[in-house]
Order: sequence, then C-alpha cells, then structure tokens
Amino acid sequence: MTDLTAIAPLLDQQAIELPSWAFGNSGTRFKVFAQPGVPRDPFEKIADAAQVHRVTGLAPTVALHIPWDKVDDYAELHRHAEDHGVALGTINSNTFQDDDYKLGSVTHSDPRIRQKAIDHHYECIDIMGETGSRDLKIWLADGTNYPGQDDIRARQDRLADSLAKIYDRIGPEQRLVLEYKFFEPAFYHTDVPDWGTAYAQVAALGERAVVCLDTGHHAPGTNIEFIVMQLLRLGKLGSFDFNSRFYADDDLIVGAADPFQLFRILYEVVRGGGYGADSGVAFMLDQCHNIEDKIPGQIRSVLNVQEMTARALLVDGEALAAAQAAGDVLAANGILMDAFYTDVRPGLAAYRESRGLPADPMAAYAASGYGSSIAASRVGGAQAGWGA
Repeated sequence: MTDLTAIAPLLDQQAIELPSWAFGNSGTRFKVFAQPGVPRDPFEKIADAAQVHRVTGLAPTVALHIPWDKVDDYAELHRHAEDHGVALGTINSNTFQDDDYKLGSVTHSDPRIRQKAIDHHYECIDIMGETGSRDLKIWLADGTNYPGQDDIRARQDRLADSLAKIYDRIGPEQRLVLEYKFFEPAFYHTDVPDWGTAYAQVAALGERAVVCLDTGHHAPGTNIEFIVMQLLRLGKLGSFDFNSRFYADDDLIVGAADPFQLFRILYEVVRGGGYGADSGVAFMLDQCHNIEDKIPGQIRSVLNVQEMTARALLVDGEALAAAQAAGDVLAANGILMDAFYTDVRPGLAAYRESRGLPADPMAAYAASGYGSSIAASRVGGAQAGWGA
C-alpha cells in the first residue's frame, strides 16, 4: 500500500462543489428517465448533496441554478444547508430556457431581450448577496446555426457590452466566471466557443472576471491540460466544471472516458499553483445523471477526482525537473507515468479512516439505507429536473 502520509495535509485541502441539478432528473434531448426518490425542491437537493459530503468529506458546498433553485427565503435555505453540514456555493444563471432567447440572450440584436438577460444576472447577483456566494457563473447557449444568420462580430461587441454591465454590478468580493463550450445548442458558431474567447472577454472586464473550464466542452483531441496551464499562467482560471465525455458533451462521471487525461489536468493544476484552499481555483462537478443513480454518481465522481489528485501530488517534481533539464525524454515521461500508475486507493481508504470517514464511501452510502428511504418518502409532488 502506498503511504500517503506526506501528501495528507494537501489532500485535506480538497473541496469539490456539487451541482444541485445533478440530483434532479436530467438526461439528453431524446429522453429523461425519472428515478424514485428524486428531490422535489432545492431543500431536498441539498439534503441529497449532503450525503455525498457525509461519506467522502470532499463536497462541503452546493451550487445553485437560477431559476431552477429559486426559493422565497434564501436565509432559510442557507440554514437548511448548514443544518446538513454543507454551505451554498456558486450561483449559476440561466438564459437558455426562455422563448425570448431563441436567437440569443446577452448577444441578441434586440436591446429589450439583451436587457432582460442582463436583468436576470442582476437578480442572480442579488441572490448571491443573500446566500454569501462568491461566484456568478455564466454559461451561454448564444450562437447561430447557419452562416449569415447574424453578424458574428456584432454579437461579440454586444457580448462585451452586456458582460461589462453585469460585471459592474458584482460586489468587491465576488467574481464573474465565464464558461465556454465549442458547440451545442448552436451548431454553426457559439458566441463563447473556446478558452481564448472567454479569456479575451474577461480580460477586458477586470481582475474579478475569470474563466470556467468545463472538461467536457472541447473538441476531440484537444489538449485540455495545456489550456489549464495557460489560464493558470495568465491568472484567469477561476473554476472547473468536472465531467467526462466520449463523443459530444454528455456530462458523464469524471474520468469515465479518460482517467489519464484527468491525471494530466490535475498535474498541471498542482504544478501551476491552482490547487489548495488559497489558490482561488474552484473545483466543481457539472453532471446530469440519466441512467445511473444520482447520489452514487456524485460520490464516484468526487472519489475519482480525489484519486487522480493524489496521483498528481505523488509526482516527483525534483526528479522530473532534472530529467527535463537533461533532455532525458524517456526518464521524464517515466516519472510522470510512475505516479499515474500508482494505486492510491488503499492509501486513500486508510487516509479516510484516519479522518473519521468511511474507508469505502460507496459501500457506506449503500449500507445507509438513504436511497430506499427517500424513494419511499418522496411520493407525490413534482420531481426536480430540467426546467424545474
């Protein structure tokens, strides 16, 4: 068993925010499969998220999505989260489920619709004041489906103007976090398709505007760890949305498609100073479970991130730097691969037990009976899901 004692203090610093929507019914545009016990409101979503933190110790905050998670009293929701041992985190805006936004939201040619989208973000900022949230995360579905459909440069100008108005409203301790995605639901061009566009837009706003990197939002073959390195180098990596995909963006369990890629990403995070409580880089999951159970899916994801983080922390940095300086290609690659192939699972089980956590969080959750309990008690009402 690999001894993780040396990196245990660093493992203690890991925190992975859970998305409230991961506990509702969600899937693809073809079919959403409902499951028994799915939350019916934000309070039940938080209760479910708390189960992940209870057995892993890795997920102390829950991100909200507005309007899906709107409530009458955010102070009450805040207290409810605290009672369950977690806190409220990032506020995510939604400008992609209103008929007015069919041709765009903050980039729309109609100033009335742009202002409607901006006002929605003002509402989100007000909610942040009530929940104590630091980050306003913006993902935009804006784009076009056909060449000539709209003036793509003018849309960038309108985007910059809208983001500036939103940025001016955030508080001195808050951040605007802009997420990018190279396609879908727009299929000819997306207004924020890549890290370069996101960087250009946030760099023009100010130091409290940063980029969110969703690991599923890239073209096949993209070197995501290079993007991680560059954004860290530029001081503009604000957060991650961790998930996985095989083809298009499917929001699968982290590391499901390419565990080695997840390791490479986390190595660059560690190497670039993006890991730890003081780094400013937030780790969050962004997943929509369709065929797997919601809570175990989240448990598996945070454990996958922890496992690859441990491997990244085991890289012998001094030996790697020496091999690189000597131009020893195979030795340098071998040092990295030795860390990747290290089986850290027994060491992490011992680490958890030393912190009063279950050695096997998946088994602990299964044995808790929580899943069968909520399936029996949450009968009636409308299950949460896309648009709810």
